[in-house]
Amino acid sequence: MVYFIKFIYSTFLFPPGIILVGLFFLCLYAFQKHRKLAKIIGIFTVLFYLCTISLVSDRLIGSLEKEYPVPSLVEGDVIVMLGGGSTLDTPNVNGLGHLSGFAANRLLTSAQLYQKLHIPIILSGGKVLETTGCEAQISKLILLGLGVPEEKIIIEDKSLNTTENAMYTKVLLGKYGFKRPVLVTSAFHMKRSVLQFEKTQVTVLPYPTDYQSNIKNQFELHQLWPSAGALLNTSLALKEYVGILAVNWY
Repeated sequence: MVYFIKFIYSTFLFPPGIILVGLFFLCLYAFQKHRKLAKIIGIFTVLFYLCTISLVSDRLIGSLEKEYPVPSLVEGDVIVMLGGGSTLDTPNVNGLGHLSGFAANRLLTSAQLYQKLHIPIILSGGKVLETTGCEAQISKLILLGLGVPEEKIIIEDKSLNTTENAMYTKVLLGKYGFKRPVLVTSAFHMKRSVLQFEKTQVTVLPYPTDYQSNIKNQFELHQLWPSAGALLNTSLALKEYVGILAVNWY
């Protein structure tokens, strides 16, 4: 009974569930007054509902995450980690600023790869907004705290997006003579990242991390309930699809 009550309020009393409930009743009201308007609201409600369920979002983002499997054999002379968001002034163990969940997972994988390969790490990511931290600098502080030597960490703190990640990283690869970069970023972000590096004539070994969905899809009833997490994944996936189209067009 407690679980059922929790399910009701967590699903339908908070966004996006409460928005769907509001749209449903708005559609019923419009149906009595203006049936054409009710149809438009109904179509929008269905589309919005589909965006909020993991049955859809897992398949959208999963199709991106399956583009590049984790390589069984990792050979390279440098690890390149792309930033993924950070806070500015939140207190951390060794300074200020925290990485977002996406960026933290990328950093963890990069640290694990360093323990296996003992090759330098290029941290690519600058201060995107006035209210965000410098991702590369925050990542460096964390890696130092994890025992990675400072001489093994290279900072690229100018880039504000994936296009600039590739451009500025290429300069550092040439400066230090690296030829076989291992690219670490979120699995859903890897396709677009590889395309951007290819546009700068840099060949990378993709090492995806930070998976948002399971490799194997198994249907469960809860995948039909609206959730903020599913809506976020749908948004992430659609953003990546649009970004991939943009990379291919110019």
